[in-house]
Amino acid sequence: MSMNRPEPMVQTVTGPISPDDLGRTLMHEHLTVGWPGAESHTTVVRRSRADVVAVCVDRISELQDLGYSTLVDPCPNDLGRDVSLLVEVSEATGFNIICATGLYKESEGGHAYWSFKARYEDVTAVMAEMFESELTDGVGGSGARPGILKVATGLGDMTDHERRVFDAAATVSVATGTPITTHTDGGTLGDLQQAVLTDAGVPAQRIIVGHSCGTTDADYHEGIAAGGSYLGFDRFGITALQPDTDRVAALAELIRRGYGDRVVVSHDSVWCWQGEPFPARSMDRLGELFDPTRFDREIIPMLLEAGVDDSEIEALVVDNPRRFFTGDLLPVG
Repeated sequence: MSMNRPEPMVQTVTGPISPDDLGRTLMHEHLTVGWPGAESHTTVVRRSRADVVAVCVDRISELQDLGYSTLVDPCPNDLGRDVSLLVEVSEATGFNIICATGLYKESEGGHAYWSFKARYEDVTAVMAEMFESELTDGVGGSGARPGILKVATGLGDMTDHERRVFDAAATVSVATGTPITTHTDGGTLGDLQQAVLTDAGVPAQRIIVGHSCGTTDADYHEGIAAGGSYLGFDRFGITALQPDTDRVAALAELIRRGYGDRVVVSHDSVWCWQGEPFPARSMDRLGELFDPTRFDREIIPMLLEAGVDDSEIEALVVDNPRRFFTGDLLPVG
C-alpha cells in the first residue's frame, strides 16, 4: 500500500504557499538591516515608519514589473530583523516574503549577549529552543513564521559562538525540516559549513552556502555543489567586494561544469538602514548601489554574452528556488 507524501509548503510571513507558487524568486535581499548598536547612535534622525514602508513598497513594485513574486529576507534575529515590517509590505503588495530565524556571525552580530549568557547555561539549547519556537509559533506577537534558518561565519575559522549557532540550527532543521541559508565572508568556509551541517544530519540539498560569489575559485564552488548543496551567487552589485565581471565568469564556469541546477541568485541589497552605518554624505546614495533589479538589467546580458542560455538563466530564479524549498535531492559526486 503506497502513501502519498504531503505536498511541501513554503512558509511566508503571511502564511504557507506551495513551492509552485513562488514564481521568480530572489533568495537574499533585505528590506531593513541594523547592526547591534544602531540604537545607540542617538543623534541620527530616524526614518518614519511610513517612509520605510513606502521605500520598500516602491522596491517591490520594481521587482513585480520584472516578473518577480517572491523574495527571501534572511535577516537574522540580531541584525535589526523587523518581521512586522515584512508583513506590512507583503500585505500591501501581495508579494511573497520569506523571513528567517537565526543568528549572525560573531564579529558583527549579537555575540555580547549570548557570550554573557553562556557563562551561566547551555546557550546552544536556548538558541535551538528559540529557533524552533519562532518556526512553530511565530515571531513575537507578529504571528508570522519564518521559512528558513540563517547561520553565518566570518573570516578565518568558525568561532565557538558560531559553532553553537550552527549546532542549534542543525538540530532544529532536522527536527522541523526547515532549510538553512548561510553567510560566508570572502567566499571561504562554505565547505566547512556544509560539513558541520550535514554531519549533524541536515540533508545537503536543504543548505544554501551564501555569498559563494565572494571567490572565483571554481574548485571550491564545485566541491560544495558536488556535495549536493546550493550556492548563493547573491551579491551582484556590491562591487566594492568583488567586480560583477568576476561573479559572472565564476557563475558561467559553474554552469559549464554542470552545476547550474544548484545556484540561486540575488544582490544582498538593503533598502532601509537602521542608524547611519556609513558616512552621512553616503547614506542618500545607497539606494543606487543596493539595487535589487540589477540582475535583470545588467547581469543577465553579461551571462548571455558569456554563453549562458535563457533557460539556464531562468532556472536560477525559478526552478532552483522552487526545488530548494521542495527539498528534492540533488545528484552528488
